[in-house]
Amino acid sequence: MLRIVWDAPQQLLKERRESRKLVLVVVFVALLLDNMLLTVVVPIVPNFLYATEFKEINTPLHLGTTTVSQHVLTPRAFSTIFSFFGNDTMAIKESAPSGTAWTDRTSGTIPPLVTEAIPAQQNNCLQGTEFLEEENIRVGVLFASKALMQLLVNPFVGPFINRIGYHIPMFVGFVILFLSTVMFAFSGTYTLLFVARTLQGIGSSFSSVAGLGMLASVYTDDYERGHAMGIALGGLALGVLMGAPFGSVMYVFVGRSSPFLILAFLALLNGALQLCILQPSKVSPESAKGTPLLTLLKDPYILVAAGSLCFANMGVAMLEPTLPIWMMQTMCSPEWQLGLAFLPASVSYLIGTNLFGVLANKMGRWLCSMIGMMVIGTSLLCVPLAYNIFGLIGPNAGLGFSIGMVDSSVMPIMGHLVDLRHTSVYGSVYAIADVAFCMGFAIAHGDPDMCNSEAHKGISSGGRQ
Repeated sequence: MLRIVWDAPQQLLKERRESRKLVLVVVFVALLLDNMLLTVVVPIVPNFLYATEFKEINTPLHLGTTTVSQHVLTPRAFSTIFSFFGNDTMAIKESAPSGTAWTDRTSGTIPPLVTEAIPAQQNNCLQGTEFLEEENIRVGVLFASKALMQLLVNPFVGPFINRIGYHIPMFVGFVILFLSTVMFAFSGTYTLLFVARTLQGIGSSFSSVAGLGMLASVYTDDYERGHAMGIALGGLALGVLMGAPFGSVMYVFVGRSSPFLILAFLALLNGALQLCILQPSKVSPESAKGTPLLTLLKDPYILVAAGSLCFANMGVAMLEPTLPIWMMQTMCSPEWQLGLAFLPASVSYLIGTNLFGVLANKMGRWLCSMIGMMVIGTSLLCVPLAYNIFGLIGPNAGLGFSIGMVDSSVMPIMGHLVDLRHTSVYGSVYAIADVAFCMGFAIAHGDPDMCNSEAHKGISSGGRQ
């Protein structure tokens, strides 16, 4: 009797390990957390660097509450405003306006207090425009470090996965992502943030390549594979969807470390799920020898598909470091809006991946990809025309939906091409897909012409020429 009770959970666990749906759940959650960490920093980092480093630069100008009351009685060159972006009182330069003085009963005539700070306070505009312009490049390099590291690691991850199987690399990716998340929570300098972001790139490489390859291996039918890939990419979309707004709200109302600590806890739950389902201690190499990476890179069909992934994701990658700072400079947007600006793109991406994961197989995946690329270009042209956050809803929604069309169409194509033209071993081909994805992000994040606001002076006033 005791043996039956003891064997029942083991039998149930064995059945669950053979379930394709649970494998899909594991990959979905892994992509969800990876991309939440990817985007949760988008609204936090620009403001964090502004609140810390710009404040340090202007320390001699920082005025406390006691000095404010003293300066009210004398002419001064600086006054203070409350910064909506750092919960600090920042010193800004004051002009000497011409106006009528008034009289105080105890101290005589007092100069009028009409300053340049008042309009800035009314429309929430940040001071330090030159600092923000320089920060564009630094934020872009920080964001690009993840994609660059992923780009360097992926060519080694693919053959490594072919040799030992998908389970161990998947768990290695979880461990590295957990360490990166904890490091983000307690990093107080640009250098530590850079190291944490780079570490995330290594973990993402293991998780994404192993996860997508695992799905392709358990879903052998092309139709089922396309549907499963669409659901898995929905996890990616949901992570992007939740990351930026979640980061904004938690940063403003709870604290900078809070979103990262919550993600670290969720990552631990995902690790426990992997231990139960995937048996990461078990080495399970592919039965067939995979096609060499260089042979796959010479395949023109695979190169075209990879190029589609690269260029499709380059647009949203360009917006990640530049859009929040552009909104801070030109729209004077409060902190919580910096993350919400990406919400339409994320929601529409979620819809696009799930819709075209099934529909693309019927209407032709190449046609979906082509239409998606055209809509991406049109949406990007409309982004600079926005005067406020509401003007960004349409372009960002079109951008996210069209990227969802491309991703959900091209990812199954990569596996299908390997089935038709090469050996059905998927580690290397999805390493190529991830390299293409990361190359788009690395180029867009790291290009100084894209990140430097001097290159966008024609649109620097929210669409006004």
